[in-house]
Amino acid sequence: MMPKKDFAVFVAMALFLSGCATDPAPMTSLSLASAGAPSEIAPPKPATLWPSGTSGAIPAPSIKAASAILIDARTGETLYQKNADEPRQVASTQKLVTALIVAEQDPLDEPVKVSRPDTSVEPTKVGIRAGESYTRRQLLSAMLVHSANDCAAALARAHSGSLEEFSGEMNRLAMRCGATCSHFVNPHGLPAQQHSTARDMARIAFRAYHNADLREAMALRSYCFRYANGRLCNLAPTNKLLERSPFFNGMKTGYTEAAGKCLISSYSRGGRELILVQLGSHAPVVFDDAQRVIAWADRN
Repeated sequence: MMPKKDFAVFVAMALFLSGCATDPAPMTSLSLASAGAPSEIAPPKPATLWPSGTSGAIPAPSIKAASAILIDARTGETLYQKNADEPRQVASTQKLVTALIVAEQDPLDEPVKVSRPDTSVEPTKVGIRAGESYTRRQLLSAMLVHSANDCAAALARAHSGSLEEFSGEMNRLAMRCGATCSHFVNPHGLPAQQHSTARDMARIAFRAYHNADLREAMALRSYCFRYANGRLCNLAPTNKLLERSPFFNGMKTGYTEAAGKCLISSYSRGGRELILVQLGSHAPVVFDDAQRVIAWADRN
């Protein structure tokens, strides 16, 4: 028999993975009969307003992101959305797909040998060199904390043999998450013919949030990377929300000219857990906008 906690997570994920809708209105019901739940469950409706206990509805604050979605990280309920189904490049936030594949399928404490092509990606990297060996956990932490493209490339090649083969696994993982409007071609998010949506990235982030290894890595407010020669380097997080409040606990940043400023952030306080996806924003307001939307949600 499935433990109660696991069953609750399963039901939450099932409610959330309702496919890619051209109309942002939700399905009226979702069959979960195979999971032993009632045959018809009405999923929560998306909302752009939350009721106040005293004075009616409080409007959500305006944000600069071209696309955005806020969900409950425990249930997957949509709490706020803005152009959530608009296809866009998502830059390094798609490293969450890479991270999920590695965390779910590969032994994290086994070594990976760096190849020369892994070291040639720009611009953000930690400077690993061909022939050096690092555990997957080291590379994963550097990729999530500092958005290191060389670490992403090394993890992808070690998993599949090539970045091209790895992209196929990325798209299969996206489908398993219910992210059916996404197409990925590289593990790091550098510009290419690829796209996703805010809603799809929320589905991917929802799965990543429930992975203990990824939660631990994404919450790091710094990471001491030990190079093969013994040198130590303290990596600062690209997610500046981690430095603003202890209640922000991770996820991923991204930026390219094509994608704009992208941010997936998670938050936990007093029993409320939230995930916010922002795509196509403007630096540095992306962090300010995240704080305002999360504060709005937490107050209400």
